[in-house]
Amino acid sequence: MFLESVRNEVLECASCGLCKANCPVFEDLRIESVSARGKLILCYNLLTGNLKPSQKLAERLFQCTTCKACTTTCLCELDIPKIIEACRSDLIELGLVPRAIRDVLVSTQRYGNPWNQPKRKRAEWINGLEGVNLKVLSENESVRTLYFVGCTPSYDPRCREVARSMVRVFSRAGVDFGVLGEEETCCGGPMLRIGERGLFELLAERNLESFRRHNVDRVVATSPHCYNAFKNDYPLDGEGIEAQHYTQFVANLIDEGRISFSKRIGKVVVYHDPCFLGRHNGVYEPPRKILESIPGLTLIEMERTRENSFCCGGGGGMIWMESSSSTRPSLNRVQEAANLKPDIIATSCPFCLLNIEDAVKVMDLEKKIQVMDIIELVEKAM
Repeated sequence: MFLESVRNEVLECASCGLCKANCPVFEDLRIESVSARGKLILCYNLLTGNLKPSQKLAERLFQCTTCKACTTTCLCELDIPKIIEACRSDLIELGLVPRAIRDVLVSTQRYGNPWNQPKRKRAEWINGLEGVNLKVLSENESVRTLYFVGCTPSYDPRCREVARSMVRVFSRAGVDFGVLGEEETCCGGPMLRIGERGLFELLAERNLESFRRHNVDRVVATSPHCYNAFKNDYPLDGEGIEAQHYTQFVANLIDEGRISFSKRIGKVVVYHDPCFLGRHNGVYEPPRKILESIPGLTLIEMERTRENSFCCGGGGGMIWMESSSSTRPSLNRVQEAANLKPDIIATSCPFCLLNIEDAVKVMDLEKKIQVMDIIELVEKAM
């Protein structure tokens, strides 16, 4: 049992309930068993044999975004997402997974992406890009800086715009970089959060083979989920490869004077910290540094920000789980932002972008608030 490997952590839980304070799922549903404390009680009873694995139990344990908000308030400093992932791994081995998650795992194993899209369409986001210095790597071609697009920006129509903006910004900054095109495959990070360790290892080895073949020194990722996988789950530094989120890379380009701005954006922007960029990796300053460097842009902060940022609800596989329009963490997050009356909600994660933009539509705020990725604002101001 994978859960057995974290038995001591489960037993350390003080059952204080502080973990409920910023839990996005608990804030929506107000059910004890969806809180971190509730899930650890379920895990304890699985370990002691008082509870048998079931489909109903699996549904509850997959209601977690692995956002790590619980860990920031935990008196015992428990890595609660690690415990949840271990329990999910056991449930997967028993075939007890929500149908939506099963479909994601099948798609990723078959196509190398969770969106049930054929591999031949992975590079379609490149279509229509003109006047850019974009190198789609051929067999054994070397590149120092690899832009890892990721599954969602490769296939989702809205997030493809983010990938195109990234390429145009890199090109105008004179960056010598390449992309893998159809050779790219899922980073595997979301699969590991779901609990499918075997699939993660398969995907990681495929990507590592590509990185080695192309003599990559640095991987720059669109998604914090990819960045987290490369930095912490692989990890790439063991291969002598630097993993960066694009906000870190772009902030450095601004410092070096390779990105300069010629246009003012007279707007008020509020920034949403993605969980896997912020809480999981402590990257708070680069996104803000970029926004503050854009002429005319006024950055304001939400009440829950940085390590206390409120999750959009997309991590841990929940981006693919069905939820009613009244039970989405993203609605709570958008309301928090809307109270400040910003012109723009900016973020730096494809999952956050999709969830927040969808919530803005559900709340009929499209005419008042625009949702943008930071790189789109950078391009607009260049």
